[in-house]
Amino acid sequence: MARKKKEPEQIKKKINTDHVVGLVGSTYEQAISETLEINYMPYAMSVIVSRAIPEIDGFKPSHRKLLYTMYKMGLLNGSRTKSANIVGQTMKLNPHGDAAIYETMVRLARGNETLLHPFVDSKGNFGKVYSRDMAYAASRYTEAKLDSICGELFRDIDSDTVEMVDNYDGSMKEPSLLPTTFPNVLVSANQGIAVGMASNICSFNLKEVCDTTIALIENPDHDILETLPGPDFSTGAELIFDEATTREIYSNGRGSFKLRAKWRYVKEGNLIEVYEIPYSTTSEAIMDKVAELIKSGKIKEITDMRDETDLNGLKLAIDLKRGVEPEKLMQKLYRLTPLQDSFACNFNVLIAGMPRVMGIGEILEEWTAWRTECVKRRLYYQIQKKEDRLHLLKGLERILLDIDKAIRIIRETELENEVIPNLMIGFGIDEIQANYVAEIKLRNINKEYILKQTKAISELEKEIAELTSTLKSHTKLQKLIISELKQVSEKFGQPRKTEIVYDSTQAEPEDEEDDIPDYPVTLFISKEGYLKKITAQSLRMSGEQKFKEGDSLAFSVETSNKAEILVFTDKFQCYKSRLSDFEDGKASQLGDYLPQKLNMEQGENVIQVLLPGDYKGFVLFFFENGKAAKVPLNAYETKTNRKKLTGAYSDKSPLKTAMAMQADEQVAVYTTDGRAVIFSTAQLLPKTTRNTQGVGVVSVKKKAAVSHAVKAADCGIVNQSRYRTRTLPSAGAILKPEDAPEKQISFEV
Repeated sequence: MARKKKEPEQIKKKINTDHVVGLVGSTYEQAISETLEINYMPYAMSVIVSRAIPEIDGFKPSHRKLLYTMYKMGLLNGSRTKSANIVGQTMKLNPHGDAAIYETMVRLARGNETLLHPFVDSKGNFGKVYSRDMAYAASRYTEAKLDSICGELFRDIDSDTVEMVDNYDGSMKEPSLLPTTFPNVLVSANQGIAVGMASNICSFNLKEVCDTTIALIENPDHDILETLPGPDFSTGAELIFDEATTREIYSNGRGSFKLRAKWRYVKEGNLIEVYEIPYSTTSEAIMDKVAELIKSGKIKEITDMRDETDLNGLKLAIDLKRGVEPEKLMQKLYRLTPLQDSFACNFNVLIAGMPRVMGIGEILEEWTAWRTECVKRRLYYQIQKKEDRLHLLKGLERILLDIDKAIRIIRETELENEVIPNLMIGFGIDEIQANYVAEIKLRNINKEYILKQTKAISELEKEIAELTSTLKSHTKLQKLIISELKQVSEKFGQPRKTEIVYDSTQAEPEDEEDDIPDYPVTLFISKEGYLKKITAQSLRMSGEQKFKEGDSLAFSVETSNKAEILVFTDKFQCYKSRLSDFEDGKASQLGDYLPQKLNMEQGENVIQVLLPGDYKGFVLFFFENGKAAKVPLNAYETKTNRKKLTGAYSDKSPLKTAMAMQADEQVAVYTTDGRAVIFSTAQLLPKTTRNTQGVGVVSVKKKAAVSHAVKAADCGIVNQSRYRTRTLPSAGAILKPEDAPEKQISFEV
């Protein structure tokens, strides 16, 4: 009988619980899905909802708890206090260590320059967002208070605009959100990594965000790009504008913006000063990368680079060699270093406790809806307060009709607890009104005071009517929100820090090949695979070429520093490289060992080195079995920077010789049994694939094989017509003594 296959959900994980008291020797079976649901999912949801992802007010819980603590400490209008004091007070709301809370404060501080509009007015060393290694001072040494913009975060927070919830131990209340009067979710940069998801929101200019929100409220079909051209970062730099990319990010909430550093050339010292860098990198990362490039020889135009950052701000100084063009060097640095970087956007925001990736328009729509609810709650709260006040004044107005009667009732009442009931009966007022009248001071029981108080009744009724009208009118609510946005924009708006570069031709760095210095060199290749690149000046001053013992010259050729080489190996692979990747050498040196320089595989050896030039023409491969393949050179011209091509030629027979040709000409093929064949390469048809087996050109005898091949012009055969053939394959003719080569050539250009 076939055994029944278990379904995936039936598969259970057996957990050994020998260490559990009371369960010694027993086991407990639990479905893996149940384990995840009970143990892992609550943790994952806690991280997503209560820690890592910002909400519609633009804050994570840690930010909100810190700012609210500072607000309750009176630090919005008061003087600064020690940061350690703030951290300690915040622990009443945030049950984390002091280090985590203080780090949150550092990111919100003006001194750190993380935010376009900092929320913490700081004093002391708070580090810098553009520095990886600049450590901030301990909390006992720094001071802080709330910045003035925080007034817009807490405006009307005491008017029941947001829900107040219990803190972690239920000892006090804290706001679930802050009633921000502007879309802080887009103004303040925010980053968070949760479980299985992340959020990375770039900052936008406050004035532009407010203008965009107003425009969308007035016209939902408004083109956001007209009022919000791109993000604005606290570190400045330049934003390379791409309309298609920007619209994609604005629509879907995902994508990346390209940023690049700002620089200036100082002619007096022949140096470049970088004074603004992309928000996504640090000065140390840039310095490290430049040092690495200088060490590897990829950048030779720089003599020194140093960090001259001081109290005036960021400054990276780059000393140039004489004759270097600053513009060309910066284009090269943009391409090779984080001086040009990308900011990856992921607009993931918690909406009603659910994470959602949204575009700009959707975020502003959600914020407007949420802000409308906040304003409604505020209006309702104000109406309730005014109605309560009106109710008291109307009770007081009744007293005005007969003050003497009120005094008489109070004076003639024998028991204190009967004063309120007697007033209620005497004037037809309720208990609240009676309590209010009973609490009036004796000195205020006069006509003037009572008339002054009751005169406010008509004003209160008018105010309540206006507030009620606004509360019930969607248009009036929108006008109120727009009015508040305009106030914030006028009061706190500031010019853009990040400049937008619209000219894409200027923004794109030059081709890498244009940055390679070009000068004549002589290339020397040895039989064992050593390469030497020697300049004309060095060659004139040098003596005899030095080789490793047992090694000798295979070939030499005059070329340029920009030239590329193709290195074919016995593993059927081809390695591509530029001569500019090799250091200029001398005759007295052995040179670079190609297998090591090109990171070849263990035991891989060089067979042939070719210079492809402009990749026009073809490569001829001659194999041991007498076959030859004609492959176009452009088959080895890759569009990407691939350094290694596998399947570079056929693996059916060992390769003996490869040669590059611009046009068809005569070649001579030699065999191990002393024969030679001369034919024209025009007799071979080009093959479309690199690893083609080719066609037979030499009919090799038993126990014989092809030894090598050379161009007929270089073969040294006196009577070439004796060996020439028009039909392939050919057995060739036996070499005469005068036609035998003096030495066997292993390498050809």
